[in-house]
Amino acid sequence: MASLLEVDGLCAGYGATEVIHDLSMRIEEGSITTLLGANGAGKTTTLRALCKMIRTRGSIRLAGETIDQLATEDIVRRGVAHVPDGRGTFGSLTTEENLRLGGYTRRDRRAAAADQERMYDYFPRLRERRQQQAGTMSGGEQQMLAIARALMLRPRLLLMDEPSFGLAPLIVREIFSIMKTINENDRVTILLVEQNAAMALKLASHAYLLETGRLVLSGEAAALSNDEAVRRSYLGY
Repeated sequence: MASLLEVDGLCAGYGATEVIHDLSMRIEEGSITTLLGANGAGKTTTLRALCKMIRTRGSIRLAGETIDQLATEDIVRRGVAHVPDGRGTFGSLTTEENLRLGGYTRRDRRAAAADQERMYDYFPRLRERRQQQAGTMSGGEQQMLAIARALMLRPRLLLMDEPSFGLAPLIVREIFSIMKTINENDRVTILLVEQNAAMALKLASHAYLLETGRLVLSGEAAALSNDEAVRRSYLGY
């Protein structure tokens, strides 16, 4: 399978502080890949670097095109959507207005409207809340909205940062199930940052492990999940 995202020698940080050191990885098109590590390992920084939201050095290629010199909005236009930690919905807007904003760059309004209905099919709770202000919804519903809004871009690559954070286990399982369906049905490639390592490794086909901003391990998710030494040393379960 061809690589959709290729990262070589990526360094990134904030101001004079470098957080990510010489990171290289490959994300196969149509796959789900998870990026694991303890708090402070640099996972969120990596996702921000891929979107050029922070200072970076190194090579980032999307479908063979070098994008590391592009502005964030141009990377978005090339099919990279980011669901940040903390969800980031527009709390004063309704569910429907949030989804419309998600597809604002699209020229085909009829197709965007059809995709909005498709999001309601994926997330039936959002259909029930379509006229409700996002800020008044539950945490799980807001997370569903954040994912749906990102999918309104029709992305090739979906970057997801801690989608399970602060949510009840039942809601987490529901969201992970929907992510798997979206990956399989729409062939959206997903790069997932997740503290729940067990669930992430079950969902993903490949995994990378960060420690203090450096890549220390990579491999098939199932193999890492079954490696007792890896679990004890790095994954905490």
